[in-house]
Amino acid sequence: MTIAINGTTRLYAIIGDPIAQVGSPKAFSERFAAAGKDAVLLPVHVPADRFDTIVPGLMAIGNLDGLLVTIPFKPRMASFASRLGPAAKCIGAVNALRREADGSWTGDMFDGAGFVRAMERKRVALGGRRVLLFGAGGAGSAIAYELAKAGVAAIAVADPQAERADALAKTVRAAVPACDVTAGRSASSGVDMIVNASPIGMRPGDGLPGDVGTLRPDMLIGDVVVCDTPTPLIRQAQQQGCTHVTGRDMLLGQVDAIVDFFAAASRPPASQRVTS
Repeated sequence: MTIAINGTTRLYAIIGDPIAQVGSPKAFSERFAAAGKDAVLLPVHVPADRFDTIVPGLMAIGNLDGLLVTIPFKPRMASFASRLGPAAKCIGAVNALRREADGSWTGDMFDGAGFVRAMERKRVALGGRRVLLFGAGGAGSAIAYELAKAGVAAIAVADPQAERADALAKTVRAAVPACDVTAGRSASSGVDMIVNASPIGMRPGDGLPGDVGTLRPDMLIGDVVVCDTPTPLIRQAQQQGCTHVTGRDMLLGQVDAIVDFFAAASRPPASQRVTS
């Protein structure tokens, strides 16, 4: 698909450190073109040590209508939003922001919704599942929240920063009391779903995100890492015949929701719109 860019093209950007791994620019730019929207999504590498300097300038660009956010900035980016949607408000992290007509920014988190939608497309039941989740950052927090809302029975959160895992468990328990959310470190005999929401698997030579035990064909496996070849966890899932979703599956699962989110931005009053 050929995408034309000219002086009227509206800009969206995805920011992260690193940024080379993201697949969003192609997916979103093609979706905009298919809908007849004169817009593109561009990758922008924001070094972590310059984040607080670069982001305000980026958000001041006049023809920038929205932002996507990837590692490691999802929690840090929440403070730049004028208001937060329900998922972002619960977990304190965002992965999408849109500019409103008055110049303010609305942010929300769609990683969890995209992951759940990708699982649902596999026609598997999530209700009653017992989950081992690796990673308590922005993506892991969003996935824990949405899985709890989807009716999983229990989630054990494993993260190298124990205090971060504890904090996420407490947050999700408060939001969805019916789900038993705890901090955990490895697979137990009752686990029937494993999710890698950490960056492990992104780089060549990476191994598994932690102790996953022995995979069984009845288990559901998910990995948020977007890459051209299967991650070590997805390879094991394939070998054992497990139903699984990849980072690309999750990306596709959230594209529709984010495009709708961008489209819902408020418009300027009729008297201020350019009609020529």
